[in-house]
Amino acid sequence: MAYLYAVRCNFKRPDLEAGWNEWYGGPKLRQMLRLPLFHSCQRFAAAALDCRRKYLALWVVASPDAFTTPEYRAQWGFADWVEHIGDWSRDLYRAPFDEFAVGPEESLYLASFAGMDEAEARALQARIAPRLPGVDWLDAVGLDRHSPLFGIKKLARGVVPQPIEDAPGLSETIFAPIMPRALAQGIS
Repeated sequence: MAYLYAVRCNFKRPDLEAGWNEWYGGPKLRQMLRLPLFHSCQRFAAAALDCRRKYLALWVVASPDAFTTPEYRAQWGFADWVEHIGDWSRDLYRAPFDEFAVGPEESLYLASFAGMDEAEARALQARIAPRLPGVDWLDAVGLDRHSPLFGIKKLARGVVPQPIEDAPGLSETIFAPIMPRALAQGIS
């Protein structure tokens, strides 16, 4: 079993955004993928529906212990960019897959229940799940638990499903990959 570490945020300085993306997709990514128990990462940008949070990074880790290692604790954070990061959350989800990647001709549908407690999110998820065939529902198991459940599904690039209007508290976003999946050294 693997875990999906989801980091969502906005970047507040458009004039510095290209540099931040270069850092996050370069030195930061390489640094994180050298950490024990980190297997892969792919970064995305919001492309449709609810785009309140522009950036999403999905890291696959082997265990929640990835966040307790001395190596992780020694480098934690956005470093020099922290003052320019807004609306940031980090959640850990139990994943039904050992690897995850969205191809260049695909996008990612994400359903989240930010600000709800687990019982509210589960009740809403049960009501809307029949309208979202093929969505994998992931349970939050650690970190901020900003959204107690995540629903994810790969879509063909350009496909935007009709949003569910009668589900207050549900946030649906279509994310486009901004980089291919990067693997930790020794992971295939």
